[in-house]
Amino acid sequence: MRADLLTSILSELNGTSADIEASGVISTDGLMMASVLPAGLDEDRIGAMSAAMLSLGDRTAQELMRGNLEQVLIKGAKGYVLMVYAGDEAVLTVIAKPNTKLGLIFLDVKRAAESVAELL
Repeated sequence: MRADLLTSILSELNGTSADIEASGVISTDGLMMASVLPAGLDEDRIGAMSAAMLSLGDRTAQELMRGNLEQVLIKGAKGYVLMVYAGDEAVLTVIAKPNTKLGLIFLDVKRAAESVAELL
């Protein structure tokens, strides 16, 4: 039931922008809780990498005295990966196209992360 509600939040998020290609809710220990991914993407790998990157970002922000981590953004030649906390126990990861308008994506992801946090 909870997984269905999380999947519903992700489907709505993916529907808000044609630039969002995939999304997932991952526990902070790297287990995929729910996802809307295209074929060919491995849930387990995405979960593990997201948790590792967020943990590293957290540590970097603390060590460099930048305060609490808000997001991790990775830009590659073929697009973006955005990771944000969704409460204390989960991470929302979004994969977006290269020409996306990041401001809109940030807003949509923030809203979805708040919905996930309320649910968990």
